[in-house]
Amino acid sequence: MQIGQIGLGLDFSLGMTFDDQQTLAREAAALGYASLWTPEGAGLDSFQLCALRWRASAEVVDGGLATGIGVCPVAYRSPIAFAMSAGTVSAQSGGRFTLGIGSGGIYRADARRQLGLPRRSTLGTMREYVAAVRALLAGEAVTLHGESVQYDGAQLGFRPPPTPVLVGALGPEMIRLGGEVGDGAVLNWCDPERVGWSRERLNEGAARAGKSPDDVQLVEYIRICVDDDVDRARQSYAQSLMGYALGADVPSERLRRFAYRAHFERMGFTEALAGLDQMRERGAPAAEVAAAMPEELLTRVGYYGPASGAQSAFETLADGLDTAIVRVVAARPELESTRAVMRACAPNR
Repeated sequence: MQIGQIGLGLDFSLGMTFDDQQTLAREAAALGYASLWTPEGAGLDSFQLCALRWRASAEVVDGGLATGIGVCPVAYRSPIAFAMSAGTVSAQSGGRFTLGIGSGGIYRADARRQLGLPRRSTLGTMREYVAAVRALLAGEAVTLHGESVQYDGAQLGFRPPPTPVLVGALGPEMIRLGGEVGDGAVLNWCDPERVGWSRERLNEGAARAGKSPDDVQLVEYIRICVDDDVDRARQSYAQSLMGYALGADVPSERLRRFAYRAHFERMGFTEALAGLDQMRERGAPAAEVAAAMPEELLTRVGYYGPASGAQSAFETLADGLDTAIVRVVAARPELESTRAVMRACAPNR
């Protein structure tokens, strides 16, 4: 079994105050975690949260923990805005910051309407954004006349430390793009076989650009929920998974070919998800749908249950990753539930 660094993922669902963010960052450093990660939605600015966490962790370990965003939707910022924010956090932390950019919902017409975006190639948009952001962070003047990025000599006014840019990816071409244009890929909700498959696609992308496999990173969030009340842990974990595997609405045949639905169907859960969709079409409450999620789906991509079983399950799912991130799913709306996951999977345990 080959496991790289172990990071900790804390997100908005945990209900943390700014003081909580700092407290947990210090505790994560004391527990031996190598990095702190957050996703970004249209809420608190994740770049500022990364800086806040880094400063707090630096009170415990020399230089502070590495931090990262995995991932920020590409539609939220321009390439130069991404580079400015990422470069600033990287400069503050002495190069201990990684930026992850993902396509978000731009493949959906409703998401594009909400953000006032035209219809464009999702893969093409990601290619242009990642290429521009990496070049800007490297201190280059960027001239790019693409479909989504139109720059003529754009350049940052400062030179950040080396700052990796990862691609949020699930499908084969997006993972290859992470190896070809980016510094690697950020995965989500993968079983062990999908991690190995993704490594192959990442290396193929790196080869396209003449890179070595050692030049690119494979990073993944692994959801962990622990509680002595196993039914409670299952409910919280299943509800967390349901939003990804099923989405907010029953998808059309076309939308099933994209993003998380396609990802879970590639792992063999087409019939199971179709059955859950039928429940939703009949008006079943979310809690009932979550309770009906098949056990194989739940246990293939994460862990719920007593703390005693969390570390072994995490290590199995982390095999082959450069950075495996313990993504906390809290069984209860209290900070101690988050701490229970942190302790159960701690490198210094």
